[in-house]
Amino acid sequence: MTTYYFSIASKKFLVEEEPFDEVISERIRNYNEQEKEIDFWFVLEPAFLEAPEMAEVKAKVPQPAAAIISTNKTFITWTKLRLEYVLTGEFEAPSDSIPDPIASLAAAS
Repeated sequence: MTTYYFSIASKKFLVEEEPFDEVISERIRNYNEQEKEIDFWFVLEPAFLEAPEMAEVKAKVPQPAAAIISTNKTFITWTKLRLEYVLTGEFEAPSDSIPDPIASLAAAS
């Protein structure tokens, strides 16, 4: 299993209220300059929130939610500092309750 780290907030906050495009563009540019492979994903309505072990996180985040998911803990710490009003955490996947770490419920609707 792999440990995934996340920053999560309401979709409205991340998409409309924060300069999210700038934050991600800045990070993509940085990764490209370092010739580093992208190790993060932006997921609308992340399915991992439906896992029983994520009930407490889901209860704290206004729905619909959006998340930045990464295998890089340092990157998620950076997003927390940059975006400020996000909740961070981690989970392991694939598992019985989280078969696909970057699945989106938005794709199903």
